[in-house]
Amino acid sequence: MDKITIDEILNAVEGNLIKDGKNYIFDGVFIDTRKPVKNGIFFGLKGEKVNGSKFAAMASEKGASLIIIDEIPEDISKVLDYSSIILVKDSLDALKKLAKYYRSCLNIKVVAVTGSNGKTSTKDLLAAVLSKRYKVLKTEGNFNNEIGLPLTVFKLDKSFDAAVLEMGMSNIGEIHSLTDIAKPNIAIITNIGVAHLQNLKTRENILKAKLEITDFFKSTSTLIINGDNDLLKEIKTDKFKLVKAGKENYNNIYADDIKLSEEGVCFGVYEQGAYMESMFAAALGEHSVTNSILAIAAAREMDLTYSEIKEGLINLEKTKMRLEVINKENYKIINDCYNASPDSMEAAIDAAKTFKGRKIAVLGTMLELGEDSAFMHRKVGKYAKENGISMLLVLGEFTKEFTEGFGYGSYGFENKKDLAIFLKNNIKLDDVILIKASRGMKFETIIEELN
Repeated sequence: MDKITIDEILNAVEGNLIKDGKNYIFDGVFIDTRKPVKNGIFFGLKGEKVNGSKFAAMASEKGASLIIIDEIPEDISKVLDYSSIILVKDSLDALKKLAKYYRSCLNIKVVAVTGSNGKTSTKDLLAAVLSKRYKVLKTEGNFNNEIGLPLTVFKLDKSFDAAVLEMGMSNIGEIHSLTDIAKPNIAIITNIGVAHLQNLKTRENILKAKLEITDFFKSTSTLIINGDNDLLKEIKTDKFKLVKAGKENYNNIYADDIKLSEEGVCFGVYEQGAYMESMFAAALGEHSVTNSILAIAAAREMDLTYSEIKEGLINLEKTKMRLEVINKENYKIINDCYNASPDSMEAAIDAAKTFKGRKIAVLGTMLELGEDSAFMHRKVGKYAKENGISMLLVLGEFTKEFTEGFGYGSYGFENKKDLAIFLKNNIKLDDVILIKASRGMKFETIIEELN
């Protein structure tokens, strides 16, 4: 975090300095006293169960030079002398306002990535590519929301050349708010699927929400979209640059000559119809080709050569639990426990098909699908049956629908421990086990049971 003054902070958060600790060194931001930052700025955020303002004294003890709260706790007198306190109307709003101001002070290229699926993989691919020329910060883990994105912004300083920021959402207005903070120069929309139908009701509304990523665009900004997607390919604009990327040859930049393997994907890149370069990415499944070509399109907008892009892909560091292959002594696990939607479930099943051996899928509930939930779980079960899965083990609210879709060879369980025991007893030599569910299901514990 670069230097910022107390006056800049006060103006940005629109707060009142109710205690001046005279310590104006601000070396970072934190919201959890279990993970303090020495000389950091502590924001006391309100959660469902915890009011962060009540931890002001503890934050001070842990070394906070500044404490920003929206409620004065009873033990405020215990805040140590060197800690200043700013009182604001809303701590979360203050966090976002300060992040917005801090971003405005940085002369840095920002690429924002959103979409129903493929956000994290595309972010990882792009960060790997850009790192060949630039110093890049990327969103870590699931820090893609109204708290995580500001915290990521505060990790930037003048030593960085670029940031690749993932943006998630579940409703209208959320991407707008994140974009207001990040002010991206380039944005990528990976696809428009059916995730978040529970709140947004239609895919058209999902498209509207995702397009908020352009709300603060200038004429020099660039939007890169998956031109193969039925809704995205219809976008037209003269307000900023639009680049369509995908696997179809009508796109501005596209992939062809695709070869899939257990190691990753190989493909040729074509720009405006002309062959440019062959590429390899250590990412599983044909959907990884689309994610890769979107990342390549963004890299080209940032002036990277194809030689740099090719070398950059070799340095891919994938987010854990995203089609992560775990090689056991007699079988393989594909750990895709990070999140799940119908599209990403089918993509993971397709990725498993590239492996030799019997395929077992361990699937759990897909959240936020609303009234289409039963149909979607049944559809994924059917897709698994028709695409090489020999055995389906399922758990969660829609176990019945999964098994109805799959039919013979599917098994439902009441808890993860029973599922893991059944799986252990039925693994055969060279089996490939795909494990996937929405994040809230915590299916990584099944992998722990296997270990």
